[in-house]
Amino acid sequence: MSRLCEGRVAIVTGAGRGIGREHALSLAYHGAKVVVNDLGGNTDGTGADDSPAQQVVNEIIAMGGEAVANGDSCSSWEGAQRMVNQAIETFGDLHIVVNNAGILRDRVLVNMTEEEWDAVINVHLKGTFAPSRWAAAYWREQHKAGKPVSGRIINTTSVSGIYGNPGQTNYGAAKAGIASFTNIAALELARYNVTVNAVGPVALTRMTEGLGPAPETDEEREARSPRWIAPIVTWLASEESADVSGRVFEASGQVLAVAEGWVRGPRHAPIDDPTQLGPVVREMLAAARPNSGMNGEPGGWPQPK
Repeated sequence: MSRLCEGRVAIVTGAGRGIGREHALSLAYHGAKVVVNDLGGNTDGTGADDSPAQQVVNEIIAMGGEAVANGDSCSSWEGAQRMVNQAIETFGDLHIVVNNAGILRDRVLVNMTEEEWDAVINVHLKGTFAPSRWAAAYWREQHKAGKPVSGRIINTTSVSGIYGNPGQTNYGAAKAGIASFTNIAALELARYNVTVNAVGPVALTRMTEGLGPAPETDEEREARSPRWIAPIVTWLASEESADVSGRVFEASGQVLAVAEGWVRGPRHAPIDDPTQLGPVVREMLAAARPNSGMNGEPGGWPQPK
């Protein structure tokens, strides 16, 4: 079998369990040397435990791969730098950063606390920025030194962020920000031969098991297995994906899709009198596609009453 990531070095954040674990195992199976990062906290971000990351490292070593554990917080500026340095010092290079770590503090807007907002934004948004920034700085220096660069940043967004889900203004805002971060970083890093893409997964994990009805059949459980997310991430991490950047993919056991970003819809010449705007705005809205629901299809978004 052809191994897509032979000899490449990867960091996967939040890789001790769930989707991140599947990423780490798949990358290792395809020949990558992996820094398995996981703070080992609870789903709300509290606590810490080194054992989940080490267990994944042990699994990779048992299957003949190479891996090392890292317990830094991806949202720590210094921790993210240590993570990148550890990959380079341990394996001699860095090619792939998979920003997967996340937490949940779901709450409707009127009840959300400042701490619940800050914690989620910090882990998801800063936790994507910080490892990406240190990796990008390394790749820029490699490029300036005339060394070949084949960098990959793969971020984790969510259908909650790109389509919207009640009770998740903090999580959805962070995930929508990650989608925008992906697009802009892809534009900036193309000159260094670095691609930046994002994946919006749907899977049953510790974080999502209480968010909807539990699967009742083996088929439903299989369709929601986190293993379905790893193939597209592994491919995006490979040399084969060098011409793909700035895109958002949806992945689950039910669909693999490209999510299309914001586009300019119906338009009109500018109007400087707000009293004249009503009919014009309503005409544009009538011609525009309605917002998508969580299934990604236009018209699924609830309309105001």
